[in-house]
Amino acid sequence: MPHDTYTTLPADSNQALGIAQYAIDFMSDDKDRAGQPDPAVLERTNLFHTDACLCGVSAIALGTNAPVLLREEAAQYATPPSGSGSLRGVTWAKHSVRTGVPVFGSLVDVAVEKAIVANCAAVREWDSNGTNFGFNPRLGHTAGEFGHNDFYSVAVAAAQLRGKDGAFALRGMVLLDEIRGRLAEVFSLKSYKIDHVVHGAIGSAATFGAMMGATAEQIESAIGMVIAHYIPFRAIRAGKQLSDSKGASAAISTEAAVLAVKRSMAGFLGPRDIFRNPEAIFRLFEGPGQLFKKVESAGTGIPEAKEGKAFASPFELVLGRGGSDFAVMGMHFKLGLYEHQSAGALQGLINLLKSAPRLPEDQTGDCISSIVIRAYEPAFGIIGDPSKRDPKTRQSADHSMLYLVCTKLRKALELRQATKRALGWKDLMLLPQDFSPRALQDPLTRELMGKVSFEHGGAEYDAKYPDGIPTSMVITDDEGNTYDSGLVMYPGGHARNHLGPDTIDLRDVLNHKFEQLGGLASDDPKGLVKRLSNLEKKSAKELAALYDFPLTVKGRFD
Repeated sequence: MPHDTYTTLPADSNQALGIAQYAIDFMSDDKDRAGQPDPAVLERTNLFHTDACLCGVSAIALGTNAPVLLREEAAQYATPPSGSGSLRGVTWAKHSVRTGVPVFGSLVDVAVEKAIVANCAAVREWDSNGTNFGFNPRLGHTAGEFGHNDFYSVAVAAAQLRGKDGAFALRGMVLLDEIRGRLAEVFSLKSYKIDHVVHGAIGSAATFGAMMGATAEQIESAIGMVIAHYIPFRAIRAGKQLSDSKGASAAISTEAAVLAVKRSMAGFLGPRDIFRNPEAIFRLFEGPGQLFKKVESAGTGIPEAKEGKAFASPFELVLGRGGSDFAVMGMHFKLGLYEHQSAGALQGLINLLKSAPRLPEDQTGDCISSIVIRAYEPAFGIIGDPSKRDPKTRQSADHSMLYLVCTKLRKALELRQATKRALGWKDLMLLPQDFSPRALQDPLTRELMGKVSFEHGGAEYDAKYPDGIPTSMVITDDEGNTYDSGLVMYPGGHARNHLGPDTIDLRDVLNHKFEQLGGLASDDPKGLVKRLSNLEKKSAKELAALYDFPLTVKGRFD
């Protein structure tokens, strides 16, 4: 396959069927058809998978509500052990070698959709796994929709059901990220108050179907069901204090996607050609794009006929097949627990603490008179909401610019006395304990929050997003001196961090994050990290037992 090859799905084609056939080809055993991502793509996907799993298992170990509840729910759907003959006559699973898959840290197989909803919810609970911003200037696809790689359990589950190896699972992860990532580049769901997890659900349906041996028509049917029956709105993210629904949104949508595939493979017929359906979300909100024109009757103003290609979706979709140009390469790592829109401010704070060592030397914070943060929309609207000035839940705190910056600053004030050196991402990493009920009410954090002003930077800042995360910070000390971070565009963890002045050793910082989260779930965090890494080298037997490791709930976190 040539370097950087693509499948293009024109706006006037049946893109649901096109995605289905693309997914089938990508997962094919035929090397002339199969996806062939470069080693760099596989390495980055491996890192994101390890990151996601460690976020998930640590959330379970600390007893967070939704992951534990959904894990207990999954246990009620145990499936017969493999080899029992129970698959006979189950049409959707005709290619399977086992009847179910496990949740994290379990030896018991459960219904696949229940394992996936539990695992995906755990991965997303901390809001600390990978992020994409839907930005592809090469193609002019810059819709800027958010998304997160919450969905790797789909690919692992399908490979386990089929008795396949780690390389097969890893290719499925690349595929799922590619579909949801490219959709995020061409259609902004948030513009219509629809939750971004819809793109992930579409990718989940296509990937799970292709990996399980579904036909293109069956996958098309499943995608149609997802879009026609299961559209979540951003109501789950609205309100003064956020709830479990925010963190579990991707999981619940993915559960529906897997069920849709199972039903399609069993013979259920869902809506066809859903991207061109005039009453589905794409054309309903944006119409048929540039390929459709109404012709009015002379003098009446009433549409009489239609010229051109009337049945078009609002966008063209370009999907990678080989090489290095895959959506996952533009996704960002979170270097701790925080809403990624705050990453520019967190980088700016680290920079200022290094360049102005006087600021962190006073543990009381009294030498800091004020902090002014400026950022772009949508960051200002999402994490600058006035209600976020007084977060009372962990989910609200990790979406509060004031809380995130001031908690990191508090940690710097506390640590500086002991270390007497410049502090970086590893030293100040925000971890689960920084969002405990006690931490939420820390007196110093709250005092510092009272000194912060968060402002919209205006058109100058907005124009630079989603290329970067344009943010600046100015700290004024008690003597009237000001310290300006300048404009931060590519903070640590950003896919283009290597292009800016804030370049970090990403692997070093991620290794620290992995061990910190792994240590919450295991007495051997390095062993757990190793177990979850290097999927392409794992045999079918090793992949079958990938999530079979000891994991106990240590107590309720919230």
